[in-house]
Parts: sequence; structure tokens; C-alpha cells
Amino acid sequence: MTDQIYSLAELVIVACAEAWRNDGEVLATGIGPLPRLGAGLAKMTFNPVLQTTDGECWYTSEPVPPGKRATEPELEGLANYDRVFSALWSGKRHALVGPVQMDRFGQANISVIGDHDRPKVAMLGARGFPGNSVSHPNSFFFANHNTRAFVDGEVDFVCMAGYNPDRYVNGKPPEGLDLRIIVTNLCVMDFGGPDRRIRVVSLHPGVTFEEVQDNTGFPLARIANAIPQTPAPTAQQLELIARLDPNDMRATVFKGDPRGDRRAA
Repeated sequence: MTDQIYSLAELVIVACAEAWRNDGEVLATGIGPLPRLGAGLAKMTFNPVLQTTDGECWYTSEPVPPGKRATEPELEGLANYDRVFSALWSGKRHALVGPVQMDRFGQANISVIGDHDRPKVAMLGARGFPGNSVSHPNSFFFANHNTRAFVDGEVDFVCMAGYNPDRYVNGKPPEGLDLRIIVTNLCVMDFGGPDRRIRVVSLHPGVTFEEVQDNTGFPLARIANAIPQTPAPTAQQLELIARLDPNDMRATVFKGDPRGDRRAA
């Protein structure tokens, strides 16, 4: 732990990194600045065999900083579509993605808000979510933990398979379905509750379980009566994050770049 001041973004980066702790040699894909930096931090600390491409067509020795770069990265090999999709389809990839909606089953939506035929908002479309969800592990990041993101009922359009028995083919979940952790601006959750129910496994400093539940559209489980606090970044981790993000892209994710420990505000 550290008594240094750290931002919410830096707290989230450290929490995201934990997604890849026990993965070994897989392709780490973090969508968005904080998940991407989390993957880089994991590679630079406890899982050096992670493969990273960071949107490049190459595998690189060290994670590539987001934004403008001062030097070109050291290249280790070609990361063309064939190699990336071979890793993806074989289960040798762990993506940490940022959906717009998620429901109690872990079903995720990045396509439309409202009815699909007459949507209120049209977004990306399902893109790779259907295949990714049944091919390799997936984790998630939500910058705004609220009832518009974590919805009652089902998501408006199911783009990613989840633990919903009513949608299983032949009564069995897809063989490759493996949903891991959810990192938000309030807490860290997983799918370890009864019947794969989403549960809170740590609360960010100064956040209560009641606040998390009030901002979620379905009942949450909890890992224990006394839910642990999300670990603060260490001094070493903060140094590495600064090295991985020299352009300070992390400061742009949350409005006002707030502190990670509300009690220190």
C-alpha cells in the first residue's frame, strides 16, 4: 500500500490489471485507456508473458503508450489478423471491454438503446461481441456505475452471451463462456455469487455497498458481510503507470480526474 495521493483512474488501472494475473501467456486486449493501461501494468509486473499489441500490427516487447509516442516500440513479431484471430478462436485471449449496458446475467450491449427496429440511440452494432463471448474470457469496465448501465431485466439488445439459462441452446451454456471481473468507478465485481450472480468483491475507498446497490438495476451479491476495500496503487505501480502513460491519457477518463480515495478529498 501507499500513502501517496492517487487518482480514481490509477486505482481502476490497478484493479483492471488483476484480470490478467493468473492467465499466463495469452493475448491481452484492453479496450479504452484504463483497461489498456491495466493490461500493460500486468505485463510489466506479475505476468510478463502476456502478449500485447495495443492496436498495432505487431507484438511489442513493452506495452505501447496511448497517444503520441516519443520513440517507436521494440517489435517482437507480426500480429496480423490471422495470428490475432487464431489466438481469439483458440481461447488464448482475455479481453477487458467497455459495454454500454449489462444485465444480471452478464449479457452486454453495445448496439442500440431502445427497440432495435426504432432505437433511441444507435451505436456500434454487435461487432465482435457475439463470437468473443463464446471463444475466450472476457472482463468489463464501466466508467459510470448507474442503473442505465446495469439495467433491470435484459439489456436492450443482447450482443454478448451471458449466464442466462433461458437463452442457452439445448439447456447448456456455451462451452467457451467465461466472464471474469467487472471494474467500475465504484467497485470491483465478479460472477461468483449463487447461480453466477454478480457480486461485489471490493469497494473503492469511501464507497458503500448501499451506494453500489442503489446504482444497480438488479440485486447484487456480496463476497462477505465486510466487503474488502479495493487495494490502493503502490508507489512502484504509480511509477510504472506514469511510464506507461506519459501523455496522461488516464486523466481524461473521469470528469475532473478525481482522487481514488474519496475520504482524502
